[in-house]
Amino acid sequence: MVKESLTGERRVALAPEGVQKLVALGYQVAVEPGAGRTADIGDEEYAAVGADTERDLLEEADLVASVQPLRVDQIRRLQPGAATVSFVPVAQSLDQIRDIRDCGVTAFALELVPRISRAQSMDALSSQALVAGYRCGVVAAGMLRRFFPLNMTAAGTVPPAEVVVLGAGVAGLQAIATAKRLGAVVKAYDVRAAAAEEIRSMGAQAIDLELDTLDGAGGYAREMTAERAQLQRDRLAPHIAAADALITTAAVPGRTAPMLVTAQMVEQMRPGSVVVDLAAESGGNVEGSVAGDVVRIGAAQVWGGANVPSQMPAPASRLLSTNIVSLVTLMTTRDGDDGPAQFAPDFDDEVVAGSCLIHAGVVRHEPTRLLLEGDPAHG
Repeated sequence: MVKESLTGERRVALAPEGVQKLVALGYQVAVEPGAGRTADIGDEEYAAVGADTERDLLEEADLVASVQPLRVDQIRRLQPGAATVSFVPVAQSLDQIRDIRDCGVTAFALELVPRISRAQSMDALSSQALVAGYRCGVVAAGMLRRFFPLNMTAAGTVPPAEVVVLGAGVAGLQAIATAKRLGAVVKAYDVRAAAAEEIRSMGAQAIDLELDTLDGAGGYAREMTAERAQLQRDRLAPHIAAADALITTAAVPGRTAPMLVTAQMVEQMRPGSVVVDLAAESGGNVEGSVAGDVVRIGAAQVWGGANVPSQMPAPASRLLSTNIVSLVTLMTTRDGDDGPAQFAPDFDDEVVAGSCLIHAGVVRHEPTRLLLEGDPAHG
């Protein structure tokens, strides 16, 4: 496992518990010195479970785990036939993808793990969305200069805050749960048919806009027409204007986030209101939000999320580690109980094939291949 080099990335790919499981499988595990420091994990914790924390063994590695894709200089140090497993934000990683392909390295992308029952333990998108949704609820509560819960005192009654959550996937449901635990009155909306029941199961009120549902593949929502989007915004406007805090979580990996809330809608919110846009990095659900910054729109503060899971690096890393170890375990064979582990992906397996981005010099994921071929630097 390498130390992360991307600015602001505080997670690590393997927690000590994950390393311990890989060692038990028969792997020799090396952890770059200081790799876990940003997630509050010391080298001694890795050493205690059998990791080598003193040497740089990148050239000898059969498999390299990281959160973000390896740098180009790291990829070029790998031996042909080695493999990597990480998140790969394709549009921002074309240089790395070209080098992985040209160096004969195999790359598995955590974003591409199929969303099927058998792969739930490998679903890193869901585990990190869980962390991000919790963080969004806490951020909203921290920025709002009033109580979330109802308080009845001798000095009078303080009414609870009203929170609206848009998007009821993993992140949205966790944002709902967090806001409810803090005592707020929560309403939520999602375009998918099953969402209303899921919202109510968390103790929130499901907003009914009397519009057709838009269920898509993999549990995500389908894109909507411009006319439908405008009608949805018109019907959401009064709910948002009445909210003390708005949390938006609607996003589909690899696509621009849908713009659900216009600046004009935010301007109708009361003074002191808070907006938390989890999707700011991928275009934003809220017009005018800025990833990694807080801006003012009308009388509301608008917080744009940037690598939100990394803002809670310890729990995010431990969840991610479990996902990676589960995926690696699926691709591991062993000669007897005491033999060394062999990293041997079976590309006839649906999960292995689906999560593989590049193998043997071929970009196997067609959208990535088309993007690479359309890039001016392709060659």
